[in-house]
Amino acid sequence: MATILYNNQPALRPARAFNKVLNDLLRDTLPTVAEPTQSFVPLADILESEQGFELHLALPGVAKEDVKIDFQDGNLVISGERKAPVAEENGPKFRRMEMAYGTFTRSFRLPDTVEITAIEAQLADGVLRLKLPFDSKKVTKHHIEIQ
Repeated sequence: MATILYNNQPALRPARAFNKVLNDLLRDTLPTVAEPTQSFVPLADILESEQGFELHLALPGVAKEDVKIDFQDGNLVISGERKAPVAEENGPKFRRMEMAYGTFTRSFRLPDTVEITAIEAQLADGVLRLKLPFDSKKVTKHHIEIQ
């Protein structure tokens, strides 16, 4: 009696081999960068609670002296610089740089409900945390009874 082999997923097996070859081909042709970038855009998260907003900016390797926070014309502007490491003449040379360096600027339009004078900022563990409390004196919603 003959044994019959049955491949229940014939389309998946050749695709795996093709995907592996394609991934290896594309990975090897990616250009390597050995020079630091001139600017970058830090990632941001915005959270909202009953007390106000909280803004988190990812700034690993940035000293608090290199960050500037301003409020102008309804916009919160955060700018600064992440300095690139300097390659020494006789020291190791950069072969690949994947981290972004240089200057950055992020601008956020703030609603009128935020109390600008009570904004607090803290930079710890590479994350800039800004607390943007709501202005409790401003009335944003009010129901008027008809007499």
